Amino acid sequence: MLPGPTPATSQAPDGARGFAVVDVEATGRSPWRHRVVEIAVVLLDGQLRPEGEFATLLDPLGPVGPTHVHRICQADVEGAPRFREIAPRLLELLAGRVLVGHHVSCDHAFLEREFARIGVPLPPVPLLCTMRLARELLPEAGGHGLAACVEAAGLGWYPAHTALGDARVTAELLRHCVGVPGVPGGPTGDRTPEDVRGALREAARVPWPRLGRARSRPSGAAVPLLRREAPYGPWLPGVPAPAVVLTDCGAMGSTA
Repeated sequence: MLPGPTPATSQAPDGARGFAVVDVEATGRSPWRHRVVEIAVVLLDGQLRPEGEFATLLDPLGPVGPTHVHRICQADVEGAPRFREIAPRLLELLAGRVLVGHHVSCDHAFLEREFARIGVPLPPVPLLCTMRLARELLPEAGGHGLAACVEAAGLGWYPAHTALGDARVTAELLRHCVGVPGVPGGPTGDRTPEDVRGALREAARVPWPRLGRARSRPSGAAVPLLRREAPYGPWLPGVPAPAVVLTDCGAMGSTA
């Protein structure tokens, strides 16, 4: 889980809601030809303190794609919500926030296409990329992928290629790069305060669309949420990391 609140690097601009750290797993590499099969959003306030989480598998209405990468089987998405069913909640979570991701342009492209498929244009949300930050601020990293950057930052084991695991550790990588005190191995001073404040100001000005909430299926059943997660490490030598667990999180309506 994300750690508790830590001292802030700087005050957020008035009206800013903070950050939405997003990760998607997809059925392939092309936003135009493939679909999102899992999504997670970790919410941080303007001072990078944890506010909540949202995560679920999605029914892509077809094959789940590279199971050897994301470890999602076709049976895992049976009964999972479709994107249209969670879209109203996603809009509520993302509105007024800076969209953060590791190679965030990829996650943004998949979100943009999924919203376009249901006739909703995604507004010009400001983006903040931890890959770019890490390239500048973690020169010791052996590469620019998330795993290499996390290792260089000393953030420990995480359940890679699960949307929630990647989003949680990306949030920690952001905190490390920006310089929030208390992050393991992190710096003690502001590194990119103007970039962060500027993105927050921009996010606060973006008008967001709204959708009516998909509260139930035609059968009357509530829209389910299916979450994959695993505890964080690090683990002792010789002790295997825990398996990823698929959990029925009940009906739509909570960020926790």
